[in-house]
Amino acid sequence: MAMMTDHAVPDFAASAVSFRHAAVPLAQRVAQVAAIAAAEADSVDRESRFPAAAIDAARAHGLLGAQIPVEFGGEGATVHEVTEMCYALGRACASTAMIVAMHQTKVACLVRHGRGSVWHEQLMRRIADEQLLLASSTTEGNNGGNIRASAAAVEVTAEAVALVRDATVISYGAQADGVMTIARRANDAAASDQVLVVFTKDDYTLRPTLGWETLGMRGTCSRGFELKASGLAAQVFAEPYDRIHAQTMTPVAHLSWSSAWAGIAAASVERAQAFIRKAARGAGGQLPPGAAHYNAAKRSLIKLRALIGANLDAYTAAEFDERALGSLDFQSAINLLKVEASELAVETVMSAMRACGLAGYRNDGDFSIGRHLRDVLSSPLMINNDRILANIGTASLMAAVPATLRD
Repeated sequence: MAMMTDHAVPDFAASAVSFRHAAVPLAQRVAQVAAIAAAEADSVDRESRFPAAAIDAARAHGLLGAQIPVEFGGEGATVHEVTEMCYALGRACASTAMIVAMHQTKVACLVRHGRGSVWHEQLMRRIADEQLLLASSTTEGNNGGNIRASAAAVEVTAEAVALVRDATVISYGAQADGVMTIARRANDAAASDQVLVVFTKDDYTLRPTLGWETLGMRGTCSRGFELKASGLAAQVFAEPYDRIHAQTMTPVAHLSWSSAWAGIAAASVERAQAFIRKAARGAGGQLPPGAAHYNAAKRSLIKLRALIGANLDAYTAAEFDERALGSLDFQSAINLLKVEASELAVETVMSAMRACGLAGYRNDGDFSIGRHLRDVLSSPLMINNDRILANIGTASLMAAVPATLRD
């Protein structure tokens, strides 16, 4: 069990990571990590293995702690920078991008809702200093990905917290340095009366219960585990989970995931473009039949990037306005972002494959899009789009129809 207490504050080297990486811009470091991720993307997919080289590079280049505020040793990276990170990594390796996106979502929750808690502030310093990787445990038992209903409950005393959870999915759980999870507030609490708690690796054990033999996103290693954790009561966030969910967890997750999917889509369009150019050169400038599908892929990618950009601007404009973040308009829009972005990403990659024809369908060659398609097909299923649409149906009906183009 972790030995940090509210009275024992380790003397971490403040801003060490910031100084270490100050000479190299974050975007440049992301590009260096993306190059390493791209080099192992095919083998990560083929062998269904964790992208260790890419994540090690992310640690070495300070990506995992970039979002931590400067006062706690990080760089204070913005959500704009985080989404650009996910997009760049998505173009290189989908599994790496999704791992980083999930980690950054947990870090965003810690940064926004952990301030004022000595334990959580200490964890921020550790993430910046040690570049710890955080996993997420939100799916359990038979809840089908319904994050706002928990089965397992925490047991909290004045000093300690304990949790036993049947987690049907914990992405990269075996490789993570900590896990952030939701649970019912108490044994007699309603399923929706939840708290958020974070445990570091020495706080818990994981017993494997399910494997991860999947069509795509194979490197996320999203196996099932029985999670048994115990720690200090201070590790439970004081703020109710419903507020964390609305203000940070959902917006940052959907923006980060969508950016990773957009990166996958962009990589497929790039391959389709290279194929069409090569085919045209070989035919004396005559475009191949698949050119129309390339235009369709380019068009849907433009829509996807615009959709993410609009929602990103909306979130940053309201980021510290709790009333705006909790409004029906914003909550409907940020949930629809996930639905629309996932559908557009699949559409883009499918069009890119049709542009390449058999060359895109093959698993070998410079124009193969098979891995991209298999990876992006996870996007409508990751928190199923049908569930999201069903959950926001009433809210969407109550939200006002915009009166102007910029409402």
